[in-house]
Formats: sequence, structure tokens, C-alpha cells
Amino acid sequence: MIHERAIKDHNREIRLFFFRLSFAALFVLMLVVLLLWRYYSLQVLHHQDFVTQSENNRIHVLPIPPTRGLIYDRNGVLLADNRVGFSLSLVVERSNNLDELLDKLDQLLDLEANELERFASLLKRRKPYEPVPLRYNLTEQEQGLLAVNEYRLPGVEITAEMIRHYPVGEYLGHVLGYVGRINDQEIRELDPVRYSGTHVTGKSGIEKFYESELMGTVGYEYVETNARGRVMRLLERIDPKPGMDLQLSLDIRLQEIAYNALGEERGAVVVLDTRTGGVLALVSKPGFDPNPFVTGISFADYRALQDSPDQPLFDRAMQGQYPPGSTVKPVFAFGALESGAVSEDTRISDPGFYSLENSIHRYRDWKKGGHGARVDLHDAIVQSCDTFFYTAGVKMGIDQLNHYGIRFGFGKRTGIDLPSERTGIMPSRDWKRGARGVAWYPGDTVNTSIGQGFMLATPLQLAVAASRLATRGEIRSPRLVSHIEGMEDPPTPPAGHIPGTDQHWDYVLNAMKDVVHGARGTAKGIAKGLTYTIAGKTGTAQVVGIRQDEKYDAEQLAKRQRDHALFIAFAPADNPRIAMSIIVENGEHGSSTAAPIARVMADSYLQLYSQEIADAAN
Repeated sequence: MIHERAIKDHNREIRLFFFRLSFAALFVLMLVVLLLWRYYSLQVLHHQDFVTQSENNRIHVLPIPPTRGLIYDRNGVLLADNRVGFSLSLVVERSNNLDELLDKLDQLLDLEANELERFASLLKRRKPYEPVPLRYNLTEQEQGLLAVNEYRLPGVEITAEMIRHYPVGEYLGHVLGYVGRINDQEIRELDPVRYSGTHVTGKSGIEKFYESELMGTVGYEYVETNARGRVMRLLERIDPKPGMDLQLSLDIRLQEIAYNALGEERGAVVVLDTRTGGVLALVSKPGFDPNPFVTGISFADYRALQDSPDQPLFDRAMQGQYPPGSTVKPVFAFGALESGAVSEDTRISDPGFYSLENSIHRYRDWKKGGHGARVDLHDAIVQSCDTFFYTAGVKMGIDQLNHYGIRFGFGKRTGIDLPSERTGIMPSRDWKRGARGVAWYPGDTVNTSIGQGFMLATPLQLAVAASRLATRGEIRSPRLVSHIEGMEDPPTPPAGHIPGTDQHWDYVLNAMKDVVHGARGTAKGIAKGLTYTIAGKTGTAQVVGIRQDEKYDAEQLAKRQRDHALFIAFAPADNPRIAMSIIVENGEHGSSTAAPIARVMADSYLQLYSQEIADAAN
């Protein structure tokens, strides 16, 4: 009998069922444990991290730009202030289509290429929901157009901001400089935290040199926003700290007088206070109005300034380097006396030229036929005798000429509190070997002795030299800022002194006085009607070379090829209060072109400060 085979193994099925049930229960338990652990991690371990992230999504920190410090002249006249202006900005996240929005704005406002380029640059470094400025200083008409079309311009904002303004315009364009929009290079160099609330920085002049003081400290607002970035309420505010105000030693009245005294000529006028080194006037003409640069000057306007043959953007007072000509003769006269190269009794015969030993080349005197048979150093200064200084310069040698030139401030920066000052050139053997790669020749010394050849000086350096002559050697750096708000005024004692005997100082300074007041002085034309004394020295600087066998003929030269006219002076000569330098480009004669401007400046100063001078005398 065949046993019937069991169809099912119930025991096996029961064991399999319980295995599967246990595995499923264990898997579910593991999932529950993992879920509980994740819940614990989110709600307990990382609770604070997620709370902070959540708050950051709705709480934003907005920078508040500080108010830029003001700039005043010595009498409290406002030279640089801040005015409220309205700017057009875009919040990209609120715009459905940025290109379409820009097209609409272009149709309404006729956007310029430089505005779009600047906007694109700012767009790259913006933060989410941060307004990006497109046009500054909107007119009332532009504001009206934007207001009427607001419904179809999503993302457009009109915001009020303080815009720099320069009330005196071109009179102080080079001195004050201007602020301008931060460019790509500057954004990499400037502190991003400090400049988070502003789009401008000092570009030139006082604005650049004193940027740290004028800038101030940015403030902040903690605001709550909705999902679209719109501010719902203010949570906390930290007020910005305004920049410091500056007071200059400069007198805007003298600045305007000097600027206008140049008339239609190009040139520079520098007036210094001999007692402190303070700059009373620092003029470069033609000037320029810095206001268009603040909000972004158009390409056409900038190109017109840049391409002008008169170079209004060029600061002649600090960056113009001119042969000083005969204005350096008092400096080299003092050096010749101190070094013993000549004495007060030294006399020469001046036939109208000078030749080096064993040379047939003639170095001409400006006066054809010369100044006579017995010319001393006093006559050489008063009548500007080139031949005497050729002789004295060769006896001194270039090393002594360089030594005294450096002492009086030539060939190095004066230390004025402005950027971009140039050094000029006080030549020496080492300088020529390094700059030209050749040795120094005796003829180079001859040319240097009358401020020609390789020698170059800025009008500011000439004024500093005049001040050091006026004060009998006091060395002071010229300063524009006399007081910074919240800080002690810096001391004004001289930083050093040029040694010299009183007899030699008296000799040179009396000769400079006779340049104006002597019967044969080269600047005697400005002495008429003077009730005080002026000491000065005329100068002429060649623009184009004249061959030895040729004669200078102004009528045959274009205006811009004619000689420059120079003059240095200090007044009153017996108790100097101001020292000055004047250069008139292509003005030809210092006596007839530059010296009269010095007379105007001296008259104006003594009239404006008559009461102060009287009080000091009593």
C-alpha cells in the first residue's frame, strides 16, 4: 500500500510566517527608531541652527550710509556740502524680466551707455534684494515720469540720498577734488564692511587724501521682510557716525582773486602763510567744475575736458614741472655766499655771454651786450644777470648747487596734504647717470645755475622756496587742512632750519627787495603806489630752444611756444606774512606778466587781513 504524501507542511509554514513577521516588525522598529532620532536631532540637537537660518530668511541687515564730512575755508565758508538727491534703483528679484524693464526705462529716461555699464558692474556684486542704482540725481520731470508709470515698472525704487556738492565749482576743482562712484578696481581694495552703505569714495584732491576722516562709519537697520523681500517692520537701528568736518587754511576770497587775476591766461598761483605753512591760495587755471563727476560725468563731457588743448584737468600748481629760470637765483646766491664761491665784493665783467675755459661756446645773457664791467652779486640778483650766475655756478660746482637746491625744497615733494604731487628735478651727477646714462658735463652746471637745463620745479616748490627765503631758512611743509573736527590742531613749529649767517641772509633778501623797489630792478613796474615793501625775483623759462646764432623773436613763434613768465615774492618784505609763486604759461616776461599778479595778491591779502595785522602789531 502506497502511503499518501502530505500536501502541506503546516509546521514549516508556521515557522516561515513567524520569521517574516519578526523581520517586518524589526524593520518597522528600526524605521521608528530612525525617525525618532531624526526628530530628536532636528528638534533638540540642531534646534538653534535652524532657528537662526529661519530668522535670516525673514530678518535682514540693511546698511545705512553715513553723512560725509563737510569742508570749510579758514573763515567758515562752506566749500563742500551734501544735498538731498533722488536716485533710481532696481531690485532685480521683484522684476519679472530685467531686460524688458530696462527697455521700458530707456524709453522713458533715454538711458546713457555709461549708466548701463555702471549698473551691470554693480549688479555683479549685489546682495539678494539689494537695490542697485541706475540713475542718480533725478530731475523732478524724471521723478514724475516714473511715478506715473510705476504700475508697469515692477522692481523700480526711487530713494533719497545725500549727494556731494561743491558750491564754488571750478575755483577749487583741483584742490577739493571730487567723490565718484566706486569702480571695480576700488571695490577689491576698499573695506567691504565700511563701504557697504555707500557707492562713492574720494577720487582726487582733499576728498581722496582725507577719505578716512570724511567717510564716517556705516550704520545698520535690522528689518523683517516678507517672502518677496519687502520690508515689513524695523526691529533695531544702529545710527551711522558722520564723517569729520575739515577746515582749510585756504581763503576762498584770495583763491577767487588769484584765479581771476590770471585772466584768460593759463598758469598757476600759490600763496603760503610764512608763519604756519598754511596754504592761502592754490590755483591752477583753467580749472574744472567737479560737480558733474559726483554722479557720473557723460562720456562726451569728459572727452571734451580730456581732449582740450588747455588741459583743465591738469593741476599745474602741483603737477606742472617747469624750468624755474631766474627765480632760483636768490637760492643759488645764498649758496654761493655760504660756500665761499663768491663774496659780497666779487665783481665780474659781463660782455653779454659766458664761455667755459678752453671752449668757444657762448652761453648768452638775456641782455644783449651784458650788464657792464663791474657787476656784483647784488646787481646780478636785481638785474637778473645770467653771466654772473654762470660764473658763480661753475665755481660752486653741481654738487653745491644740488645741495642748496635740495635744502630749499627743489627735487623732492613738499609734503603737502594732497595726493599726486610731483617731485620736479634738482639735477646731480648721480641723477643724470641714472636718468640719462651719461656723465655730467660742465655745460650742464652752467645751465643749472640759472634754473634751466635739466632743472624742473612745480609752482608749489617755488612758493616753498620763497617762504624759506622769507623766514631766513625755516623749513615748513605746506598744509591745506588746519583743523579736523574732534581732533587737536597739529603744532606749527618749523620742521628744521637752513643754516646761514645773518649777513648773507640780509644781503640776499635786500637784493630781492631791490628787484621791486630798486631803480634798476626787473620788477620795478609793480612798485608804483606801494605803501609797503615786496621782495621778489622775476624769471623766464624757455619752452623751445633757441640756437646760439639765432635771436628769440616772439612774433615768429606760436603763442604756446613762447617763454613762460615766473615770479616769486614775499610781503611785507620787512615782516613777511605771505610768500607766493606765479607762473603764466607762455606769458614771456615775469616782470610784466607774472609780477603784477603778485602785486594784486599782496594788496588783497593786506587789505583783507589789515585788522589782524594791526592787532598783531599792538
